[in-house]
Amino acid sequence: MKREQKIQIIDSLTEEINASNHLYLTDISEMDAVQTSALRRACFEKDVKLVVAKNTLLRIALEKAEGEYEGLTESLKGASSIMLSETGNVPAKLIKEFRKGHDKPILKAAYVEESIYIGDNELEALCTIKSKEELIGDVIALLQSPIKTVISSLESGKNILAGVVKTLSEKE
Repeated sequence: MKREQKIQIIDSLTEEINASNHLYLTDISEMDAVQTSALRRACFEKDVKLVVAKNTLLRIALEKAEGEYEGLTESLKGASSIMLSETGNVPAKLIKEFRKGHDKPILKAAYVEESIYIGDNELEALCTIKSKEELIGDVIALLQSPIKTVISSLESGKNILAGVVKTLSEKE
């Protein structure tokens, strides 16, 4: 590969890393063509970009990128691929679901919500991280809960109030 091609690949990787909020370094080596195609299809359906690159080019791209990716470069050993996503937990859930029928991909490291996770044992923790949309939904649900309680109390109270008024009118 010529130097110009390498520079072009590094610049392309750097742009993709900067454009994405979350990235996962995975090992998809030893997967056959059918498994790799199935993984790529699953990534496409979940809006996750899967890129395979040489470790040296990926290391340079991570160093040139705008985020704090220093901890990830230690995981660049052996065959590596990178999963890029806008939602932090989607690639983790995708990996977990895909591994029900396959041995790979194996999580090497991840950069999610400005934190670095190293090793495949972090997969469960990454699956439980809530996305921004899920957190907003939880906050809205918490805010709506007291209002719903007050409204239901007022709704049930009007029947009681009507009964009290009826009883008082019958007394006279």
